[in-house]
Amino acid sequence: MRSTTPVSGLEQAFETLRVDTRGPGFDDVTRQVRSWLEAIGAGDGLLTLFIRHTSASLLIQENADPDVQIDLLDALERLAPRDYAYVHTTEGPDDMPGHIKSALTATSLSVPVREGRIVLGTWQGIYVVEHRDRPHHREVVLHYLGTCKTA
Repeated sequence: MRSTTPVSGLEQAFETLRVDTRGPGFDDVTRQVRSWLEAIGAGDGLLTLFIRHTSASLLIQENADPDVQIDLLDALERLAPRDYAYVHTTEGPDDMPGHIKSALTATSLSVPVREGRIVLGTWQGIYVVEHRDRPHHREVVLHYLGTCKTA
C-alpha cells in the first residue's frame, strides 16, 4: 500500500529517557516511548532513539517469551567473554566485553510512527540492553520528526 504525506507542517520533538539498569539484561522502554509520543501529540513520522553510552545498546526484540532475552545474553557472552585477555582493562573486566557487545548490537534505532503509535510487530518491544556487571544510569535520547495532532 502506498501512502504519501506532504512534507510541509513537519514538527520535531526531543526527550531524554533515563533508565536505571540492574546489571546485564534487558530493560523494556516501550511503554515510556509510547507515553512520550502520546504526550507530544505525535501523528505520522519517524522516531529515532539513541543511547548515549558505549557499553549499553538498544534492541527491538521479542517481548513475549523472556527465554529469548536469556539466550541473547548467553550468545553475546560467548561472542565477547569476560575472561578474554583484552588490552583495554582500565574500567574492569566487564568493560571491553561491554564495548564489543554494544558494537555488535545497536546504539540507535529508527522506528516509524503512524497515527501517533510506534509501528512495531505484535511480539516486538524496545529495550535498553545493559552489558556491564553493575547497575548504571543510562540515557536514551528520543527524536521525533513528523506531523503532530492539533488540539
